[in-house]
Amino acid sequence: GMGVDSGLPDFRGKQGFWKAYPPLAKLGLEFSQMSTPSWFERDPRLAWGFWAHRITLYASAEPHKGYEILRSWGSRTKHGLFSFTSNVDGAFRKAGYEEKQILECHGTVDAMQCTSGCTDDVWASKDVTIPAFDEETFRTLDDAQLPTCIHCKQRLARPNVLMFGDWHFLMQRLEQQEQNYDDFLGELPRDAKLAIVEIGAGKAVPTVRMQSEKVLRMFKQSHLIRINPRDPEVPADKRAISIAAGGLETLLAIDETIRGRRQQEEEEQSQEEE
Repeated sequence: GMGVDSGLPDFRGKQGFWKAYPPLAKLGLEFSQMSTPSWFERDPRLAWGFWAHRITLYASAEPHKGYEILRSWGSRTKHGLFSFTSNVDGAFRKAGYEEKQILECHGTVDAMQCTSGCTDDVWASKDVTIPAFDEETFRTLDDAQLPTCIHCKQRLARPNVLMFGDWHFLMQRLEQQEQNYDDFLGELPRDAKLAIVEIGAGKAVPTVRMQSEKVLRMFKQSHLIRINPRDPEVPADKRAISIAAGGLETLLAIDETIRGRRQQEEEEQSQEEE
């Protein structure tokens, strides 16, 4: 996905996850088993150690040039752009995208909520002290204070991320993003020539792939560019383009081609005026 080119680990498959989290490999815990809200009850220090590591990792990663390239393409189009992402790292926000241009379908570590859902309110993670953790065990240190809900002040806080088996994920923030996305699509004419650029969306949780194909069906003049080194397969539609390569390298190559063609057109126009 987009995050891998920013130096973030690839969690696909248990081997990829265990490479990033050796202590959890020793426990035999796969990503889908660890990324569940039940750990905040069963073993709070392991739960918060896991998420503290992820939050710290995401905070230290700088969005790569691909984010800027996509934003620059969108700024030159008639209808602008919208980012539909399953990444929870907040990278599009960090890369300067407007809040109204982002839908994080699995939530984000940039927001916190109560583990018990005592309120519908979520709050900014930047206002929370992330507990220190042991790099060897991925457990919080014994003297580390675990974040608590700013409302009830009794239950633990947790990231506003949609986890596996998650019945307490607060939807309010996501629902606003979904409304922004629906408004964006609703304002587009049906003959809009959209470029649906999908990068690294896997098949295990195919939310993004399904959304890309849905938009392709909605707008008959649109094209889907699926960039994926592992799962590049596209629907049987001549408007769908498959590129079996990494995200950043492909965006750089496409951008270079676009710049080259634009320069050529400008030179030709200049010659005609002479």
